[in-house]
Amino acid sequence: LRRYALSTLVNTLLQTEKPIPLEFLVNGTFLRTSLDEYLISNGISAETALTVEYVRAIVPPLYLASFEHDAWVSSVDVLSSTSTAAKRRENAAISLSGSERIVSGSFDGLLRVWNLSSEVLATSAGSNNPPVRTAKFLSPSQIASAGDDCTVRIWNYAEEVNSRVGSLVSKLELLGHERYVNDVAVHQSSNRILSGSADCSVGLWSMKKSDAPAAPTSRPPSTASSNKRRKLSNANQVPQRGPLSMMKGHADCVSATMFAPSDPTVAYSTSWDHTLKTWDLPTASVVDTRTTSASLFSLASLSALNLVATGSSDKFIALIDPRASATTVTAMTLRGHTNSVVSLAPDPASSYALVSGSHDGTCRVWDVRSASSEREGRVGKSIYTITRESAKGEKRARAGGEGSKVFDVVWDADVGIVSASEDKRVQINQGKGVTSESNDTQDVKILQ
Repeated sequence: LRRYALSTLVNTLLQTEKPIPLEFLVNGTFLRTSLDEYLISNGISAETALTVEYVRAIVPPLYLASFEHDAWVSSVDVLSSTSTAAKRRENAAISLSGSERIVSGSFDGLLRVWNLSSEVLATSAGSNNPPVRTAKFLSPSQIASAGDDCTVRIWNYAEEVNSRVGSLVSKLELLGHERYVNDVAVHQSSNRILSGSADCSVGLWSMKKSDAPAAPTSRPPSTASSNKRRKLSNANQVPQRGPLSMMKGHADCVSATMFAPSDPTVAYSTSWDHTLKTWDLPTASVVDTRTTSASLFSLASLSALNLVATGSSDKFIALIDPRASATTVTAMTLRGHTNSVVSLAPDPASSYALVSGSHDGTCRVWDVRSASSEREGRVGKSIYTITRESAKGEKRARAGGEGSKVFDVVWDADVGIVSASEDKRVQINQGKGVTSESNDTQDVKILQ
């Protein structure tokens, strides 16, 4: 019996009016072979009763839309009724349904806020600005960004009533990094921001000007355009503040940062130095280091599984248990990309799934239950590959993702899977129904 035959059998037992395509899990892993092959490969007797879970078959992440830019798009984030930033809206009774927004950061140094009709509602000011590497919604009315000018910025965002016109105004500059900033992470309820920089440090900042220390009086040498931008900011009297702490511990560029999902006093960071570090924020100290075999570029949490996903230069995704009690560094490896994995985001509807973005020009959707045991341990394979719509119709695939590298990806429950790329586009793919949550499963007893 394979999946199709099992699906037919269960539909018959359920007496469904119309056949429902089903997937099956045995011992928490998707069945990808026949039952006979599964029993043989796992050394299970044919006399054993198996408990098989069934779930509605997943749907592909269909292409929905693209938003074109003038330069490479480095970062993207989503504001919707289900996003974390929405929790900080002033009137919680006001729904964001139908008013979802996307913010993009670009190598032309600009932030743009979009609606889902691909209209630009607001663009940050300036020209010849240093590239923006990361941007996040703090709330419906605030955005954080950072990039090659070594500065974390907080912007006020507002829209005119009954209008498709918005504004982005710089509210606060956070100074302290000595080289470009790769990533920022946000914890809304504590008003804290984490940053990871090429200066090998992790910064901790307050979103509130009144809670933040004074800005450092001296700054490292930087580009002429950065100096020009700072002079313009000072002329416009944009307040400047310093970090709550600047944490040293990595030996190379810090690529990604994240607050621990269950404890905002704990943070994680990844680095080109091959390590995942755990930080105690009140003491600004490293409490744990996990060393891998390659430079780490991205980070995401699978909190229900007590795992942290890290993307690397060796094209793999390593699932790491960061708890001190863990006896191995890598609990599972996800394989399929053909270039560096530079962005990761969890599925908001499933404890088991995530999406990755890679320099190979694709995003891949993973369910950690779609895995097998191999000599080197548990290995997972992607359940879907999302290609760039801009590359469709090309006769030959671009080598290594050249011209279509994915730089960032986010998975929003309302909007879908949103990715940013070297192809100068933000691309949106369907996100609902792409994976199955374990709560949707039912058990079937099968006696061989």
